[in-house]
Amino acid sequence: MRKLLLYFHTVRYLKIEQIYYRCYYAIRSRYRKFVGFRYSNKIINNPSQGLTLQESISATTGVYAKDFTFNFLNLSHTFREEIDWNYAGHQKLWTYNLNYFEFLHQNSFSKEQGLYLINDFIKNFDVLKDGLEPYPISLRVIHWVKFLTYHSVKNELIDQSLYNQLWQLVDKREFHILGNHLLENGFGLLFGAYYFNDRTLYKYAKAILVSELAEQTLADGAHFELSPMYHQLMLYRVLDSYNLVKNNRLFNQELLPLFKEKARLMLGWIEQITFESGEIPLLNDSAFNINPTTKELLDYARQLNILPQKNPLKESGYRKYDFSPYEMIVDVGHIGPDYIPGHAHSDIFNFVLYIDQKPFIIDTGISTYNPTNRRKVERATAAHNIVQIGKYEQAEIWSSFRVARRTIPEIINETKNSIKASLDYVTTKATHIRQFSFEESYIQMIDEIESTENGKADLHFHPDIKVEVQNNLIPTNLGLIKIEQASTIKLVTYQYAPSFNVLKNSTKAIISFEKKIKTTITIQ
Repeated sequence: MRKLLLYFHTVRYLKIEQIYYRCYYAIRSRYRKFVGFRYSNKIINNPSQGLTLQESISATTGVYAKDFTFNFLNLSHTFREEIDWNYAGHQKLWTYNLNYFEFLHQNSFSKEQGLYLINDFIKNFDVLKDGLEPYPISLRVIHWVKFLTYHSVKNELIDQSLYNQLWQLVDKREFHILGNHLLENGFGLLFGAYYFNDRTLYKYAKAILVSELAEQTLADGAHFELSPMYHQLMLYRVLDSYNLVKNNRLFNQELLPLFKEKARLMLGWIEQITFESGEIPLLNDSAFNINPTTKELLDYARQLNILPQKNPLKESGYRKYDFSPYEMIVDVGHIGPDYIPGHAHSDIFNFVLYIDQKPFIIDTGISTYNPTNRRKVERATAAHNIVQIGKYEQAEIWSSFRVARRTIPEIINETKNSIKASLDYVTTKATHIRQFSFEESYIQMIDEIESTENGKADLHFHPDIKVEVQNNLIPTNLGLIKIEQASTIKLVTYQYAPSFNVLKNSTKAIISFEKKIKTTITIQ
């Protein structure tokens, strides 16, 4: 019964379009399997274009060595005799990365190496599995087109394979998922349309990109899934698309103003949300060393003559308070778009604090997308710097990417140096009110709960922070924390996940209380 309720409260937030396409694709898949459907080769209408592209950003997500060694997501594998493009030993996301081909753009990667790997992939095309899903097709198209353009490659076999993959992508557009998946489909189709000067492919790309960029870019510039990591990724795609359209006079360059407008907004948001150290806050599904850094994106944008447009942080629910020597980012917004909260966590009122450009109080981060207990732990209320009432969760986070019932916070009042907001739990009758106040030398947090249950507030410290408890004080090497009205304060070990497949032992404080606590962080 509980599982049925989880499904009900998850599905009821979906768009009709998502439900329709989930049913349609499921029925179509069974029918095609029954009749033995296979994609037929399409004849290229136009030869590949001699495109022009400005230099982009070198690959940062994967490393390829000459001995057939690939390193993605901090996991390596060496193929002894030939590459298994379906290799599943490190789970699906690793296999996806293998099939993205982003490694083509790493420094010192030769034309000959790239062509060998592309041709080997084509040779094994008939047995591919994960690599023929629409998401990896989208990314692979982009990376192949960039590689072929930068190295001035004209190859009929590669072109034919690329063209067929594009039409498979058209057939598999991810209308059942939407969000960043559908946006990636649009970017892939755009690069394919320009490469082949194909107006039909362009029509499909334009339809997705115009509607989805309007939907997915909030007024303050944030990508609407509210993950700084995915924001960087989508911004990278927008900049690459601007590069493509700006430097090639096809289709009247009509998407150029759209890409410039969205790039400026997204640059402004990520620049504001990034700490002076250059690191992003690991909010929602975010990890280090996956995407280009904020600095790399800003430098790339300057090469394209695009400057950031900084709108006040509002619609994303994120706020940044910068009082040198400390910077603090607070989340007082919704967990994400109702119909695609897959990268959301149970983390409303979470915050991340850096002092002297050093991480002090941090988020747990993420180490996996696999449907494991670790994934559940990293998305749960207790993995964030917030209050948990009893054993109840703020939101019903379940499976790897699902959310059933969820709450919407309400901002009670907000000034330049303070914000107060409340939320009602959906899993029990309880309310949490948190107020932040900021001064140059200290930060104050007041938490109040209305519930028959007691509360506990968690503070997750970076591994470099030395922590101890002295009565109601938590002295550290970067600041002094004073807790008033706590029942108990105890220190426990937790596992910090700065990147995929990386776990580091660190310390967190668990502060138990009844109705109210006041936390003061004095900056040393």
